[in-house]
Amino acid sequence: MKILFLSSHAHWILDETQQRTSGGAELQVALLARQLAMTNHDVIIAAGDTGQADHILLQGVKIRNVGKFHTGRFGEMLGAMPRVFTVLREEKPDWVVVMGWTAWLFALWLFRPLLGYKLDFICALDSEINGAFVREKPVLGRLFDFAVRRCDARHAITRDQRDVFTKRGMSATLYRYLIFPRKTQLPSAKAVDFLWVSRCQTIKRPHLFLDLVEAMPGSSFEMICPPENCELWESVASRASNLPNLRFVESVPYHEIQSRYDAARVFVNTSEWEGWPNSFIQSGLGRTALLSLAVNPDGIFERFGLGCYAAGEFEKLKAYAESMIADAAVLEGMQSGCASFVAEMHDNTKETEAFLGGIR
Repeated sequence: MKILFLSSHAHWILDETQQRTSGGAELQVALLARQLAMTNHDVIIAAGDTGQADHILLQGVKIRNVGKFHTGRFGEMLGAMPRVFTVLREEKPDWVVVMGWTAWLFALWLFRPLLGYKLDFICALDSEINGAFVREKPVLGRLFDFAVRRCDARHAITRDQRDVFTKRGMSATLYRYLIFPRKTQLPSAKAVDFLWVSRCQTIKRPHLFLDLVEAMPGSSFEMICPPENCELWESVASRASNLPNLRFVESVPYHEIQSRYDAARVFVNTSEWEGWPNSFIQSGLGRTALLSLAVNPDGIFERFGLGCYAAGEFEKLKAYAESMIADAAVLEGMQSGCASFVAEMHDNTKETEAFLGGIR
């Protein structure tokens, strides 16, 4: 089977010399593409132009440069359409796969009758299908939603998402995220109490983490926050510079990031919503407990005892943080629960088969 992914920066993850970083959806595209290539499928990533050559091969995956389709600038998107169409025509994929919202899904639906491929959408965020995105961006959101309904296959990454698809009259196959395999042994000791990792976006609410840092001056914190929303990032970086118990890091390459999870006792998530955070998986690989303000996909906190869930209440988050760090034995149990959650729910071979089952 020949499968093409349209993804802005997933090729960065497959290039072990690359220092630049991108988001969780790109990470998962790279992991899935690599796993499919390892099982003898013909896999292409149609990537944004970030200076790479065309027709390069990274870990068994062909990388095609399709221009600056990914910048968010309408003129550059239109300018990239002929190049995207040409690459699709040259590669002749059986399936074109998109993970996460993009107006390109509508364009790919338009191209499909001319080029003969089938179209698959993988939902990355709950907001892509629960109506929030359409309310936020009425025009692009409606075009995107129109295309989602007309895809040949859809994948959900949580049971909750699959239920939303069903309620809206669409079928979807459940498939869990893949693991970025460990390359080193776990350290014997942890050096940081609380870790926060995310691109600087409003939805991630980074200032709430800084509120927690201020509230717990006796604990150590690390924040890895690559800029995306530049104005928000400037305010976060400025505030972080005045907090003596916080180490603020602008970015860490994917190939080094696991060591930061390994070194932390607790990972903190302050997002409004997410689908299935890659950070939760990496925490489990590092035997790091979870502390989440509002994200609890498929009830994993109750199922695995992997940390504390504050149900959207910051005061509860703060109280949980204080209690977690105060009781080493309880914290150790949560860290073990987080490791068990990843071992039980994230197997690369099994989940790759689940993905393929949805498009067969």
